[in-house]
Amino acid sequence: MIQKLISKIQQTKAPIVVGLDPMLKYIPEHIQKKAFDEYGETLEGAAEAVWQFNKAIVDATCDLIPAVKPQIAMYEQFGIEGMKAYERTVSYCQEKGLVVIGDIKRGDIGSTSEAYAIGHLGKVQVGSKTYSGFHEDFATINPYMGSDSVLPFVKVCKEEKKGLFILVKTSNPSSGELQDKLVDGRPVYELMGEYVAKWGEEHMGDQYSYIGAVVGATYPEMGKVLRKVMPKSYILVPGYGAQGGKGKDLVHFFNEDGLGAIVNSSRGIIAAYQQEAYAKFGAENFAEASRQAVLDMVADINGALEAAK
Repeated sequence: MIQKLISKIQQTKAPIVVGLDPMLKYIPEHIQKKAFDEYGETLEGAAEAVWQFNKAIVDATCDLIPAVKPQIAMYEQFGIEGMKAYERTVSYCQEKGLVVIGDIKRGDIGSTSEAYAIGHLGKVQVGSKTYSGFHEDFATINPYMGSDSVLPFVKVCKEEKKGLFILVKTSNPSSGELQDKLVDGRPVYELMGEYVAKWGEEHMGDQYSYIGAVVGATYPEMGKVLRKVMPKSYILVPGYGAQGGKGKDLVHFFNEDGLGAIVNSSRGIIAAYQQEAYAKFGAENFAEASRQAVLDMVADINGALEAAK
């Protein structure tokens, strides 16, 4: 799957991923009204609004991007109906040829970790049959319970030729409370990066490992260090746009081959129509606003990479 991701990035010339993190406040009124007219102001109605919103954005951007990253919590808040919308979104994006990174951030141990891995990336045995539950291509996981939380995922990824993005240095302001602490004179995030590189050696593609890392765009200098610590790991970079990251901040996340990183933007794209820069599109044309935001993001990142050569 890492080869497919790289191929899609090269094909689109867009090292970006669109975060499908829908909240009702991002969904235009006319989409909500249509869903509520059909299903009422219910969890089912909310889930239908989420699905219609996602579909429109995917339809408007799928020819420009290699991948999407649905954040599962935004769907879980609507219960079973929300989870149905999540799976429907995953399936639709895969039908459109997009790589799907399930942003699930699981981090438990033993049989629990294995069950999460099977549910999202593997196949579950039911009698004489097997089924793929949510069937994402990659998943994000939290490794801070140690190898016990990671290795069950690695095992399933090997079996299914799927991948992981492991939290190393996250983009939130308080991440340093733990991740920046020094152990034997070195920050925890750097030690975690070494673990990711080691786990990645066990599941390699042609050039890059199936085991990648999450490193926030808001910490470019740390990204520069971690790029060297994990030379064969793809880095998923959240924090672009709405959280302050810009293309010029991201150059060091990439390798000299122009690969090695994929940058996420969520509300900066899916709620672009709510921003002053894209207000001219209006709520009726929210998907077109998202398309323009993708074009602008790609130009920003590619321009920064070109200037850095």
